[in-house]
Amino acid sequence: MATSEIIVGLDIGTTKIAAIVGRRNENNKIEILGFGRTESIGVKRGVVSNIEDTVQSIKVAIKEAEGRSDSDIATVNVGIAGQHIKSIQYRGSVIRPNAENEITQADIDGLTENMYKLAMNPGEDIIDVIPQEYTVDGESGIKQPKGMLGHQLEANFHIITGQTMAAKNIFKCVKKASLEVDSLLLEPLASAEAVLSEEEKEAGVVLVDIGGGTTDIAIFQDGIIRHTAVIPFGGDIITEDIKEGCTIIKKHAEDLKVKFGSALASENRDEEIVAIPGLRGRPPKEITLKNLASIIQARMEEIIEHVYFEIKNSGYEKKLIAGIVLTGGGAQLRHISQLTEFITGMDTRIGYPNEHLAPGVPEEMASPMYATGIGLVIIGLQRYEKELQKSEKPTAKPKKQARLSFFDGIKKFFEEDGEN
Repeated sequence: MATSEIIVGLDIGTTKIAAIVGRRNENNKIEILGFGRTESIGVKRGVVSNIEDTVQSIKVAIKEAEGRSDSDIATVNVGIAGQHIKSIQYRGSVIRPNAENEITQADIDGLTENMYKLAMNPGEDIIDVIPQEYTVDGESGIKQPKGMLGHQLEANFHIITGQTMAAKNIFKCVKKASLEVDSLLLEPLASAEAVLSEEEKEAGVVLVDIGGGTTDIAIFQDGIIRHTAVIPFGGDIITEDIKEGCTIIKKHAEDLKVKFGSALASENRDEEIVAIPGLRGRPPKEITLKNLASIIQARMEEIIEHVYFEIKNSGYEKKLIAGIVLTGGGAQLRHISQLTEFITGMDTRIGYPNEHLAPGVPEEMASPMYATGIGLVIIGLQRYEKELQKSEKPTAKPKKQARLSFFDGIKKFFEEDGEN
């Protein structure tokens, strides 16, 4: 196969904003053409809290990515996360007028489309509807019912909801940065695409994406997304704990965490000491690495306990053969996989996005920190290729959409707003 269209993933996180430019090469691997990264100063716990600051950060990251990739960026695939993201399980069904006719893709799409009509709480909307498995005339466990005969078509759906205004603010920031949003994607699903194998999803696996403001969870089993959740704690709260516990400024606390931090206090000796420069002529402050690790371990145990609660709450605790995969910037903390295994009793590994990357990509791109951004590129490519296949079918007719999707509704809102 030839190289594909160029796709851009924009990860608007709490600690960083990263723009990644990529395409699929002839070997079916993701080639990173360029990337840009800047500090995120307008985002709190995954949600935009300052429009202007976020716009400026997006512009800086995009400009850097354009310079490195030697390309002009116009459209981006944006990730959405935050504490407001929730998920529900729902079962939908439709009675077909003629059981002798084969089930078509239009029947399947129509059933999925109906899920967008579910009543939500004020200010919330459905972001995504993911079919899990189908039932045809009482025969359950069907993954692809197309071509079958049957009178009643049913399906279990994983429905992801979020606050409409949070999504509109992300959209507004991207538009103000003179960019078009190609698609709005759930960040833990993007990270999963970058670091999980199909075998792990089949066997049962928990993806834990530890970001700056939130920790995102996605549980897969039998190749199907089963549960998603967002915990409102991440790497930033650990930095705050270090700042308070060691009575130092935030910058020094972050540097300590990154350079010397460990999730297990027992792995550090009492005599290991690091000196922090004093403020305005004051003497340096000495901190033992064991004390530092104790502060980190206390908070990490709390986060992992929350994760374990979500695993048990999902009902799939005993069906997750592949265990836990940790990714995101927080997964770079030393001994974090050992602590996770100790608390949950489940096999744990660190998820790196390098499996999907072509040789010769910048070394830092293989970091768990960029899993979401690379996942956004991968999903963007998959969607582009799917649309390309549809448009190449001569018999394909444009499908009449019964209801605007969440993303299309937001897009329409801004188009109308621009006209007024």
